[in-house]
Formats: sequence, C-alpha cells, structure tokens
Amino acid sequence: MTDIENQIHCDALLFDLDGVLIDSTETILRIWKEWADRNGVDIREIERVAHGLRSVETIRRVAPHLDAEKEAELFFQRELVDSEGIRAFDGAISLLSSLPEGAWAVVTSGRSELVKIRMAKTGLPVPLQLVTANDVKEGKPSPEPYLAGAKKVGVAPERCLVIEDAPAGIVAGKAAGMRVAAIASTHSRDALLKTGADLVLDRLSDLMVQSGTNGARLTVGQRTG
Repeated sequence: MTDIENQIHCDALLFDLDGVLIDSTETILRIWKEWADRNGVDIREIERVAHGLRSVETIRRVAPHLDAEKEAELFFQRELVDSEGIRAFDGAISLLSSLPEGAWAVVTSGRSELVKIRMAKTGLPVPLQLVTANDVKEGKPSPEPYLAGAKKVGVAPERCLVIEDAPAGIVAGKAAGMRVAAIASTHSRDALLKTGADLVLDRLSDLMVQSGTNGARLTVGQRTG
C-alpha cells in the first residue's frame, strides 16, 4: 500500500509546465544555443538565468543592447517549429487525469500557441484554466501569473499549491501567498529549498495527490511505500 508523507492540504494545484509536466530542456537549450551563437551571447549566462522566465525577460538580462521584443518574437517563431525531444515526465498524464475537474491549472512563462503545441505533442490533457505569457504584464518571479491562476480556478491564493521546478517560479508562488512543492528536475534540492520551497521532490512521480481531509479538496505530499 502506498502512503503519503509531508502532507499539504489545499483546494487547487497550479502547475508550471516546462520542467514540471514536460521535459523540454533539450529543445530549449538547442534553440537558445542557436540564438546565443547568432548574437554573440554566452550560453552559460543564458543557462544561469533563463529557467522560469519569459524569453523576452531572459533576453533583457543577457543582451540589454538588443531589441528584446523583436528577438523574443524571432525566438518564439523558432520554438513553434521545433518540438524535437519534448516529452511528458513520467507520471504527468496519469496525475493530471486523476485530478478533479476545475481543481488545477497550468501557469507557464510560455506563450499560449506554444503551450498548446507542446501539450498536444506530449499527450497531456489541456486544462480548463491556463495562464500563459499572453495573459500577464509581468512574468515570474512576479506573483502576477500565479495570482491570475488562483483567480481562474476560483480559489484563494493561500488555498493553492504551486508545483514548480525553478527558483523564479518558487519566488513567484511565495510572493503570491501560496505554498510551493518543487521538483528537482532542473535545479538542485538545496537551491530549491534555499529559494523557499515548502516541499522538494526528486521527480514528479514522487508527488501523490489524494482526496482532501480537514476541509480541503486535495491532500498533496510525497509518495512512500
């Protein structure tokens, strides 16, 4: 029998996409490497700051001399035609399919067109509620995306649990007044804990969700046994 430990009670789950539900690291790094080589930017600096940020914000940080809006659009067009290597993480499809309708949303720094392409390619169920870069003025680490997610699912921020993989996303979730469970897929456990994650798991398949207790809709924790 499988038990659950490190329990967190909540009414809704707000998932980041890339690095949490979808493994797109190979694809994203390949496109960033092309962009970096073309613009004379150190790919190591991009790797240091890009996780969890919208591409326009990454470009502003690593190449402030460029027209970030123009470059981000070119980057986006390249992403639309390159899905090679993208896959769903183990357990992602079964987890989302098991959740109560309306009890979860995806909150991502990607643009809506790209999100739909990647979710379709990986076979992930499209959520009823989706927050993308198109829906906010400020991306992560601003709390705006996760506050928008809470509003869409109709749940108070303090009753939402964020599932993230990147420090920028953790900061965004905590700033929104939410608890955060982090998946150590793109960053170390220590880095995620230092950023303020309430729970850190090695992989998404370690995350267990059950019907809630103590008046909560969901009980989330670490799979054991």
